Amino acid sequence: MDQSIVFDLDLIAKYDQSGPRYTSYPTAVQFHEGFGEADYRRIAQESNASGDPLSLYFHIPFCDTVCFYCACNKVATKDRSLADKYLQRVYKEMEMQGALFDRSRKVEQLHWGGGTPTFISHDEMRELVRQTRKHFTLLDDDSGEYSIEIDPREALGDTIKVLRELGFNRMSLGVQDFEESVQKAVNRIQSKEDTLSVLQSARDEGFRSISIDLIYGLPFQSLGSFEGTLDQILEVDPDRLSVFNYAHLPERFKPQRRINEAELPSPQEKLDILQMTIEKLTGAGYVYVGMDHFAKPDDELVIAQRNGTLYRNFQGYSTHADCDLVALGATSIGMVGPTYAQNKRTLDEYYDRIDQGKLAVFRGVELNRDDLIRRDVITRLICHFTLNFAAVNARWEIDFQNYFASELNNLSGMAEDGLVNLTERGIDVLPRGRLLIRNICMLFDAYLNSKESKGSFSKVI
Repeated sequence: MDQSIVFDLDLIAKYDQSGPRYTSYPTAVQFHEGFGEADYRRIAQESNASGDPLSLYFHIPFCDTVCFYCACNKVATKDRSLADKYLQRVYKEMEMQGALFDRSRKVEQLHWGGGTPTFISHDEMRELVRQTRKHFTLLDDDSGEYSIEIDPREALGDTIKVLRELGFNRMSLGVQDFEESVQKAVNRIQSKEDTLSVLQSARDEGFRSISIDLIYGLPFQSLGSFEGTLDQILEVDPDRLSVFNYAHLPERFKPQRRINEAELPSPQEKLDILQMTIEKLTGAGYVYVGMDHFAKPDDELVIAQRNGTLYRNFQGYSTHADCDLVALGATSIGMVGPTYAQNKRTLDEYYDRIDQGKLAVFRGVELNRDDLIRRDVITRLICHFTLNFAAVNARWEIDFQNYFASELNNLSGMAEDGLVNLTERGIDVLPRGRLLIRNICMLFDAYLNSKESKGSFSKVI
């Protein structure tokens, strides 16, 4: 597969619009409160017939301080006692969720996200894993993908050792930027020394994959300053990097109102930073997996992409498409069977539901046949940059060219622009189209022009 990228400024300007990131299809905009606990329970129990393995996601919402760029659901607090109140409800939720799934279904993926998962104490970490083992079947041979999001400021001392003992073998380290002026502007003061200390501890303890998270488009960033951060990151040779575009949406995310818009880099400088980042990382041997993600050629994400088994869900790219994703904690979103289901967002609402002995699911969507077909098409394109008509026809018993006649007609314009190659066999995304993959996928989105979708998404570049 051709994994090169052509950075075409004219095409980027032409296709500069907002659109979904497709961590799900349909997107969360289509979730509705007509889907609730009873629906989720039914689907969860029906899913046992597949015998598929499970993926567990735990949302830990607490942060010691708030990062001004953050758009996640979090609770900024210095009160560490709040964690116990939250975890007690998570244990109760886990008991209810665990009763729905056969214990023969092993947990091949586990992820703690947030917030800041390492906000909780070591004893609380141990108890959370103990409770998980009580209600689900975790693997004991280190073959699973058990990952955690790490804020290096909250993982000093022997935290990494404890996490490894508990079975975690992958981590993502939040860095964003090493430049001091940038860190001050976004209220995330984090020394390079602390970051590298945690990274080295992870290597010493045998973590199998370490990813670094960076953000471009923050206040005071420039082409030169961000290149300096990249150079320092490349010196420590991480397995993966995620380089996210900062979307400034202060009307939606309150902490962003504390960012001075005049201090943000211009749109052109952001594009320059992106181009430099792609050239520098690919020049250093990293493969552009897609959608902000880079990995070494021997990384399991790259191998899965080559093998045609890469998948995408709410945690980003994944190698376990066959897992049902069970989500626990406030605001978390699961994917079980042909459904998506989201928990109550605020702590009070989440606590109230759990204290009543009810699951916290309050909205979701059950996919119809057309949703499933379109999700398959979008997944193939966004993960593999190629789509074979015959493969889709065989899976869904359709004639792709008839079923998607209008979409293919619209895609012809992108073919003329050199984004894709359209043949009788299928669709191949060309090097000029890889950065615009969201635009290509959007042509197959049946909901995108609905009233609910208006103004719901970030810019594609």
